[in-house]
Formats: sequence, structure tokens, C-alpha cells
Amino acid sequence: MTMDSTDPPLAQPPLAASPTRPERSLHARRARTFRSISALMLREMSTTYGRSPGGYVWALLEPIGAIAMFTLIISVGLRLRVPSVGVSFELFFATGILTFRMAMRTASQVAASISYSRALLFYPSVTYSDAVLARFLLQIITHCTIFVIVITGIILLFDTRAMPHLPSIITSLTMAAALGLGLGVLNAYLFPMFPLWKTIWGIVTTPLFFMSTVIYAFEDLPAFGRDLIWYNPLVHIVGMMRRGLIGTYDATWISPAYVFGLSFVLMLIGFAMLGRYYRAITNREFD
Repeated sequence: MTMDSTDPPLAQPPLAASPTRPERSLHARRARTFRSISALMLREMSTTYGRSPGGYVWALLEPIGAIAMFTLIISVGLRLRVPSVGVSFELFFATGILTFRMAMRTASQVAASISYSRALLFYPSVTYSDAVLARFLLQIITHCTIFVIVITGIILLFDTRAMPHLPSIITSLTMAAALGLGLGVLNAYLFPMFPLWKTIWGIVTTPLFFMSTVIYAFEDLPAFGRDLIWYNPLVHIVGMMRRGLIGTYDATWISPAYVFGLSFVLMLIGFAMLGRYYRAITNREFD
């Protein structure tokens, strides 16, 4: 059967739209960013944990040693058998120490990200945000892993009567990560640009461990003390974690909105300053 010349031509299938130049550029930029962050994370892992004996083992043993020491001092030295929240000193201290360390260690590591990767920032494929995000992600992965191992071990080995509430636990870890990133990004600008601020920061943050309800409960303080330390965002992070693991702890005073809002403002200011001055920072001599 032949086709008549008057018949309409057969419809051709539509050709797949090829990506436009801006789309290809965006995909290439995303791939380059992913490669840069991955390479920086691997470099960080090899230099921070790969050169010291034990590596990640010491990162795990440090909080375990702190929890054991405080438990021994309180239960044997002070002869206290039950903490003010829950029934297990091990779980009580772990909820404070692990979240406190996650926020402050993340802030410390992110603050040094520009100076640590200074030489690599002269390459056009590596940006200051790559250096910041690489250190931030590695710290979050490390501390979350340590948290899971330590808390699981405590629940299995001791009579904690824990009642894990996953949304509260995730909220606490997220708040710790957000605060660490906010403080770290801001200090990544302030430390090299104003060297005196690094000394002042060290002095100001020294008593934070004792002002963040790590070794006591928020409710143990008098009303004046509670009103004062409520503005410490670390108190909310620790309280949220205790709510998530100690079922009898309500802590209605916690405000995630306050912690996330403060972290976002610090992060916004920090990234804005880095975006404007990171070239000047990379050209400075660091101590």
C-alpha cells in the first residue's frame, strides 16, 4: 500500500530539550562544589584524625572519660545516688556533655576553616563556603556518630529507664549544629580580622561549661539564675536533649525558635562578612 501524496506527513516525536547554557553551568558548578567539599573533608579526616594514635578512638574516648569522671565524683565523692532529672547520672551527664561538645567543637572548627584551608582558597575551584561547609559537615557527622555510640552504650549497660523521643533528640542535635555553624562562621571572620577578639572569646567562653546546665538541671537554680541563663542558647539545647531521653522531664521553658533565630542571624552576618572580606583574610598572616 502506497502513501498518497495528499496525505499529511507523519508526526515526528518531539526532541528532548537540551539543557541551556545557564543550566549546564549550574550543574557544573554544583558538581565542582560537591567535589571540593568532599576533597576538603577527606583532607580534614586524614590530618585531624589520621595522624594521631587512635584517631577517631580518642574522639570517642574523650566524652566517655568525662562522663565516667563526673559520675564517679558525684556518686562516690558526694554520695548522691539519683540526679535531679531522671535516675541515671550517666545518662544525665551524657545529655549535657555530648550536646555541649557538639555545639562548641563545631563552632571552634568552623572558625578555623579559612585559616586551615588558606592555601587552597587561592585555587578558583575552591571557595570560602566550601571550606566552611566541609569542616561543618565533618564535625556534625563525627559528633552524631559519637552521640549514637555513647548513648546506646549507656542505655544498654545501665538502668537509665530512658524513654527516647526521636523528634526532641533530632531537634536538639539540629539546634547544636545550627548554633555551632552560626558562631563558627562569624568567628571565622572576627578571629583573623580582629586578633584581640580571639583572646576575649577564650576568656568569655571559659565558664560556659558551668553556665550551660551540663552538670546540673535548669530547675536546680533559683528564679534569678534561671532568668539569667535562659538567654544562653546552650541551655535550651541541653534541655531539649534531656527531654528527648528522659521521659519524666518536661522542660516547657525551652525555645527552639530562640536558638534557631539567633543561629540564623549569626550565620547571616558571618557569611556576609566572609563574602566581602575573605580575600583580605586569606592574605593575612595567621598566628
